[in-house]
Amino acid sequence: MTATKLLCGAAAIAMSALAGTAMAEYPEKPVTFVVPWPPGDLEDVLTRMIAEDFQAAYGTSAAVVNKPGGGGGPFPGAIEVANAPADGYMVGSFVIGVPVVGHQIGIDDLTPERFDPLGIFLTYPFVIAAAGDAPYSSMQELAEYAKSNDVALGHFGDPLTPTQVTKAFAKNAGFEWGSDAAFDALDCNTLASGDADVINTTLQLILPCLDSVKVLTAITDSRIPLVPDAPAIGELDPALNIALWNGLFVRKETPQDVRDKIIAVAKETVMSDRAQAVAKETGALVYWQGADDSAARVANDIATMDRIGALLD
Repeated sequence: MTATKLLCGAAAIAMSALAGTAMAEYPEKPVTFVVPWPPGDLEDVLTRMIAEDFQAAYGTSAAVVNKPGGGGGPFPGAIEVANAPADGYMVGSFVIGVPVVGHQIGIDDLTPERFDPLGIFLTYPFVIAAAGDAPYSSMQELAEYAKSNDVALGHFGDPLTPTQVTKAFAKNAGFEWGSDAAFDALDCNTLASGDADVINTTLQLILPCLDSVKVLTAITDSRIPLVPDAPAIGELDPALNIALWNGLFVRKETPQDVRDKIIAVAKETVMSDRAQAVAKETGALVYWQGADDSAARVANDIATMDRIGALLD
């Protein structure tokens, strides 16, 4: 056999091996879903359900990894996803603060151009609540009262979307909070102790005392079924129509067939009975919003947060 034939044969074998590698069907190795927050909250619970179903559907290991880094950034878990290969083996489970707010607070890796949403699946049941004996029962009454009285606001952190919305509402309604402070926990005890007059928190944290507090509004896209009389914030001020949501994100260069496999499982998971049970128990809104609608929502929310930021400067 001539040297030329040997070289051609070796080249053909190499090309065949490369083709086999390129055509390997996703997923062929473990997939990681990164939650940039501590374990135990709603996004973590639901993402774990998605990972379990993904593993069952495709027979490949899938796990949730929690990489917390503070409510106001720098979101190290999200940065890791931003710098991972665009192959679908690292999927971000991101709250609105990552793709909408991250780049606005100087985290360059989190520019909107870096990620594409696969879908949004959760709206946190954020509410503004007051003690049952508060001298106001609505946001309008609160606004009037706060114009001549000091009202202390408790929240989870100034950069967070619900806090920004709460402060923007006050600005548009013509009053100022007497004081405000960030708390690690905002629950029934916070109101009962008088540490804050009004709290910006999630509904599940005040469920034990729901009969003895006043839910003034929900910072959600629509009313929360557990407190149907509380208007959504957009009903009171359309300029503030925004919510704290969570969705699945991948690098923008990720192939469509890979995206489709992740989406197929996630969509079925969040609409399952066990995921909807979480919604009923906590007041969260659990659903599936497709990729295109989610991308439009991200763009709209960026514009809304730009307006809120300008208002509060």
